[in-house]
Amino acid sequence: QVQLVESGGGSVQAGGSLRLSCAASGLSFANSAMGWFRQAPGKEREEREFVAADDWNGRNTYYADSVEGRFTISRDNAEDTVFLQMDSLQPEDTAIYYCAADARDYPTGYYATNGMEHWGKGTLVAVSA
Repeated sequence: QVQLVESGGGSVQAGGSLRLSCAASGLSFANSAMGWFRQAPGKEREEREFVAADDWNGRNTYYADSVEGRFTISRDNAEDTVFLQMDSLQPEDTAIYYCAADARDYPTGYYATNGMEHWGKGTLVAVSA
């Protein structure tokens, strides 16, 4: 059974930084694409927004325009963990952030519009002005 457990969420002022972590188990992590999505307050699950993804070896990354240059996705295959470094946070970044995984071999851009196979339960990031 695939489990994705996020951590690192919290409250921060605008301009600050947070680093999210996601520990994965029950899948071949090194052969899976990993990603981050977010759901803003008041939005439905169907409105969950793509944030970032990488491919199985982490060489190719893909970001939403809204976070490009501010967020960085990375992974540690030895620890089965994926990270999301978030800098220059803004109030509009406030959301529940979900870790996701996918073992299918699609280009990273595919996941931006189609989502991923497996999901964590999310961690809340709140950015105040």
